[in-house]
Amino acid sequence: MLNEIIDNALLEDIGSGDHSTLSCVPEDAQGSARLIIKEDGVLAGVELAQIIFQRFDPNLNIEVFIQDGARVKKGDIAFVVRGSSRSILTTERIVLNFMQRMSGIATQTSQIVDLIKDTKTQLLDTRKTTPGIRYMEKWAVRIGGAVNHRFGLYDMIMLKDNHVDYAGGIRPAILSAKAYIEQHNLDINIEVEVRNEEELNQVIEVGGVQRIMLDNFTPARIAAVLPTIPKEFEVEASGGITLANIREYAETGVHFISVGALTHSVKSMDMSLKAALEY
Repeated sequence: MLNEIIDNALLEDIGSGDHSTLSCVPEDAQGSARLIIKEDGVLAGVELAQIIFQRFDPNLNIEVFIQDGARVKKGDIAFVVRGSSRSILTTERIVLNFMQRMSGIATQTSQIVDLIKDTKTQLLDTRKTTPGIRYMEKWAVRIGGAVNHRFGLYDMIMLKDNHVDYAGGIRPAILSAKAYIEQHNLDINIEVEVRNEEELNQVIEVGGVQRIMLDNFTPARIAAVLPTIPKEFEVEASGGITLANIREYAETGVHFISVGALTHSVKSMDMSLKAALEY
């Protein structure tokens, strides 16, 4: 999947050729460029940059000074890439686009993780990602210190409100999901989203699921229902969670908090790849 994403990005950007570079840079020209950080944050995408450079041109050499997950400040140099000037120029924007996006996600994730790091609650991402580059965005979430929820529709059964409504209720939805897993010999978990205490009680009564998501419950409602949930269930809070109230949610004792904003509402980190005069 990673190589497919990179290849598609190269095809999208290069098309019939990088005519700007081909028209003015000699084929045998050699050069170097520095990845310069232009604002404070958490760095992500260095390992990916190495993969991109060497997938496009195996002769490019990357000297890394700062690794993924490190806190960086304006003016830091993350790495230097050396080799064909044409190759550096052609891959420059693809590397920057991914690294800026990933670093923005890692930075925001780290900030939120810091708010709850002394609790037992783990921060999760969601599927609210940019189509086509989910792999990179969830990678950045991990670099920022949080945990990936399911990757896609295939690695967990997650019965959300629409599934429950279309299935005719909590009980038929869960029973059908359990039968489906057995019929297809799948090794995947079931999570059920509940909207109120009545649905929660139905999930507990039916059983056979691994996780319950309390959707749009306030911290006070979560604190009230948690003692009624048997220990075999994991509990996740989701919906209406912000930087201002996530600490209050974590202090209820839920196992997980999922936040879509980790990937869908992120400012990219500013950085640039600048040619160095000396090779």
